[in-house]
Formats: sequence, C-alpha cells, structure tokens
Amino acid sequence: MKKQSTKPDQLRDFSRRLEKAYAGAVYDVLRALGLPNQTLPHDILPLHKDQVLAGPVFTVEGRPVAGLDPHESLLLWTAMLSKATPGHVVVCQPHDSTMAHMGELSSETFHLRGIRGYIVDGGCRDTDFIEKLGFKVFFRYTTPVDVVGRWRAEKFNKPIVIGGVKIHAGDFVFGDRDGVLIIPKAKVGDVVTNVEKVINTESKVRRAIVKEGMDPQEAYLKYGKF
Repeated sequence: MKKQSTKPDQLRDFSRRLEKAYAGAVYDVLRALGLPNQTLPHDILPLHKDQVLAGPVFTVEGRPVAGLDPHESLLLWTAMLSKATPGHVVVCQPHDSTMAHMGELSSETFHLRGIRGYIVDGGCRDTDFIEKLGFKVFFRYTTPVDVVGRWRAEKFNKPIVIGGVKIHAGDFVFGDRDGVLIIPKAKVGDVVTNVEKVINTESKVRRAIVKEGMDPQEAYLKYGKF
C-alpha cells in the first residue's frame, strides 16, 4: 500500500501549488464554493509588488498598552518570534494604526526560522532592508515608530478577525499584489485543486481568443470561463 503524505508534506505541497496562482483565481474558486467574503481589507498589500505568498496560518493578536515596560514588551515580542511555526505564515491583528509591527531584525529572524511570510493589519518599518532580504511582508502603512514600550503581543494561535474575516490557526492564506484571501482549513484541498483547473481553463480561453481568433462570447460559451 502506498504510504500517504504526512501533514507537513501536504502543507508544503499546498503552499507551493498556491504560490503559482493569483488572487483573482483564488477568489473565483472561493466564491464558487459559497465563500465570497474571505478577502482582507484592500489596503493590506505586499512590500514588493511581485511577491506571492501562501501557506498555513499562525495567528497573533496584540494591542497597544500605555506605559508598558520596554523590557516586558520585548520579551513578549521575542516570544512571538519563537512560537511561530516554521512553514507557516504569521498573520497579526495588532489593533493599532500608529506603529510598526514588523522590522529588520524580526524579519531576518522569521526568515532564518523558515517562516513563509508575515501579514499584519498594521505597520512596518526598515522596509529597504526587508525588501533586500526577500522576506515577504504584507502591511497597511510604514512608520519608523516601533513597538518597544508601546505594544504587547497577547495571544498566539487563537482566532482573530481582520476586516470582518475570521481567521483560525491552520487556515490557509493567499496574497499577491491584488490582495489577501483566507482559505478555511477544511476547504484548502478543494481550493488548490479547483484553482489549478481555473488557471488551466483560462489558458485555453486565452489561446482560443488570441491565437485562434475565436469570438470572446463563443470562447466563454465553449469553456464556461472568462
């Protein structure tokens, strides 16, 4: 009997296959599965426009705390760096719009530990260094203001909500220049398979129109996709 893939192997396979896709195809599949509201706010975008990120989610939630001891804030921050699961994408709800929730040394640490990327409903700094490093970060804004003595990481791998989308640990996330989508854990296999089918069908439609001169409506009726 053929041995089944272990879960880590499956996660890597799904991540690799999804990173060959694009947000529009992922959205179309989610919509067809009855999940049209899985898109995070449109201003969460990649540091570099060509970055494509996919993987299982490790969630973080925190919040600003006035008068927080700087040492305590860094202990909690470095705990986050230590707890994040290699092969996952860290997704953070900071409940804040005033400071950077990712920077140079943290990105390098995540990168070295095998974290696939970081998505935050907040800010980032040291972006030149991070871009040169090649670590994938999605965020809303930039600022030099850091979290030291200002912000506390409180929960790890617990459900979070970003832009009305509930995100559980183990869900999958997909992001590119067009936006970020959350794929429920139970639907990941179906989404990956159907996204590949969509991309293949779209290639056939494109070839029919561009190379064969087929009328676009005729191509749509033939392939059922446009």
